[in-house]
Amino acid sequence: MSLPVMTFDERYRAIDARDVRFDGQFVTAVRSTRIYCRPSCPARTPKPENVTFFPTSAAAHEAGYRACKRCLPEAAPGSPEWNLRGDAAARAMRLIADGVVEREGVPGLAARLGYSSRHLTRLLTTELGAGPLALARAHRAHTARMLLVGTDMPIADVVFSAGFASIRQAGDTIREVFGMTPSELRARRHRTGACAPGEIDLLLPHREPLDAAGIFAWMSARALPGVEQATPTSFARHLRMPGGPAWFEIREQDGRLRLRARVTRLGDLTPLVATARRLFDLDADPMAVDAALSAHPELADAVARTPGIRVPGAADPHEMLIRAMVGQQITVVAARTALTSLADALGEASTGSESGDQGILFPTMTAIAERGAEVLRGPAARIRAITHAAASLADGSLRLTVGDDAAEQRAALIAMPGIGPWTADYVGMRVLGDPDVFLPGDVAVRAGAAALGIPADPAGLTVWAGRTAPWRSYLTAHLWRAAPVRPTRTRPIRTRPIRTEESS
Repeated sequence: MSLPVMTFDERYRAIDARDVRFDGQFVTAVRSTRIYCRPSCPARTPKPENVTFFPTSAAAHEAGYRACKRCLPEAAPGSPEWNLRGDAAARAMRLIADGVVEREGVPGLAARLGYSSRHLTRLLTTELGAGPLALARAHRAHTARMLLVGTDMPIADVVFSAGFASIRQAGDTIREVFGMTPSELRARRHRTGACAPGEIDLLLPHREPLDAAGIFAWMSARALPGVEQATPTSFARHLRMPGGPAWFEIREQDGRLRLRARVTRLGDLTPLVATARRLFDLDADPMAVDAALSAHPELADAVARTPGIRVPGAADPHEMLIRAMVGQQITVVAARTALTSLADALGEASTGSESGDQGILFPTMTAIAERGAEVLRGPAARIRAITHAAASLADGSLRLTVGDDAAEQRAALIAMPGIGPWTADYVGMRVLGDPDVFLPGDVAVRAGAAALGIPADPAGLTVWAGRTAPWRSYLTAHLWRAAPVRPTRTRPIRTRPIRTEESS
């Protein structure tokens, strides 16, 4: 699934118009200056014969270009293409952002994607202009620049937070990419105000418009006391990362989003930022989504009322599956109560917020597998399904990551007892950030469709929704919002008693 590839002329018109919509989607390399820029760079538009377009900054680095000091292309929002596409290249980019290369190396990344290291390098070089090491190196450079100009962290801490193995390696890479030393980048630091010791505070770039109120409200309705805390303008939570407990807060401030975070191990900072961005769908292209959906008369008013709607992601894929399974067939309030009891009984203590307050880490899959039946309430078949899923995640027989192939992930989930199409698709929407998932059996989706004059029966709704591809996840979000009496949960219609082999 992908949008038509832009031609050279289309890209050139975008840079000539300095169109911010395309920032992060490609970079413009100028042969006469050996510099690459974001499409909206305010510098004079180069002559067409001097321009080469690259899909990634890493490809421009590999071709011998350095980043523009004026437009800072590395500070652009991420490309929405990595969610829109489901091929190996897109999956690799999601996993690289999640820190897989730093933790497992290129062989680990290749194994997750089902390729040899050599074949993956050939594939990514062909598709993206750079191999996995170069892509990871570019990502480290971007992270280092972000931390150098956006925080007061010591340069040594920045180096290791970005994933570099040594200060010398970081210095060489930063000079090559940006034409500046780490100290020179630090001189451009933006003062962000005082942070508690050990915390970072960063701006989260994104494309406008953004329905911030809507996504904060979504998080607030589902926040688990102790694990999460939400207000109309902020969301915070404790999270288990590979290096230990972490805490982060996303807040709206002066019309922008900022991230405040604390990690146990510096190397967890980069994947934590990536997690925060996925959670709030910050790499989306809202203007493209809104333009496509508003072209349908039934949706035009809904899009006008809520421009820049986002589809919430998942902080942790394993946790997301458990939350979805617990929430099957019950209200959001009931699911929140059940999940709070689960976290209180089986979660672990975590201190991570700036105040030092103790919070709770969502239970491990091992804890849920072993003791979930003592805490969970409801039909025995559902409880067995939840504990079985947790056990499968714990022992690795069920894999669930941000880099999964969408079709394979869905098939693996549906093969599990107690997981049906609604749950598998909902998890794919939240975990993979798949923009083209639709839930025709969802009660709120059907209610919203009826309110907007769209066929509300599952078959008719499915056919109608097909015309909004590849943005059906955003259609789903608008239909949830349009439901006349907005339910306190989203769920599939229950047509028969729940049995172990079905969940929706």
